[in-house]
Amino acid sequence: MGTPIVAPSILAADFARLADEVRAVESSADWLHVDVMDNHFVPNLTIGLPVVQSLLAVSSLPFDVHLMITDPRRWAPAYADAGAYNVTFHAEACDAPVALAKELRSAGAKAGLAIDRDTPIEPYLDLLPSFDTLLIMTIKAGFGGQRFLPEMLDKVRTARRHAASGHLELRIEVDGGIAADTIEQAAAAGADAFVAGTAVYGAADPAAAVTELRRLAARASVTA
Repeated sequence: MGTPIVAPSILAADFARLADEVRAVESSADWLHVDVMDNHFVPNLTIGLPVVQSLLAVSSLPFDVHLMITDPRRWAPAYADAGAYNVTFHAEACDAPVALAKELRSAGAKAGLAIDRDTPIEPYLDLLPSFDTLLIMTIKAGFGGQRFLPEMLDKVRTARRHAASGHLELRIEVDGGIAADTIEQAAAAGADAFVAGTAVYGAADPAAAVTELRRLAARASVTA
């Protein structure tokens, strides 16, 4: 497991002030998490490539782009070309995940594979050497503000055991309901990257909220 990564999700930010909201966490966040939804793969519509390109121009943070879209092979490489640090697509939406991971890496990005709430992880374990990040949804993909589902941590434990046994350098990221009262559970289960939306952007001081979440995750990682 690596040093804990906290990635504020701009899905919970004020969309009328996105550049300012990004700057509010610039000093403390490790990554910036960007949820791209197309109203097809998930029943919600958010932002796309032009907004990501605009935000990349005003931030030095590594962008962690989470594509909740159909046909990621068509769209994902453009996010890598734009300068995203990590581009994650859903296993459920891609029939050739390893090929797409290679394409993303060739474009200079890290490659991430996302597993939704109702998807078993076991069929994808043998693919993990082709990826840099495994994102495990701890809610149902599609909307922010949902309640954390602790039963999803069994997937985290399974993935961490598999990564450890294969000596894989793999970030295991969790997304959904991550806050001060849940992040330690996720870290103890083996997650080392944490997406936090409302817990950061709903706080009076978003930067301080990020710092506190990282402290809690680090504490749980040491004692796990």
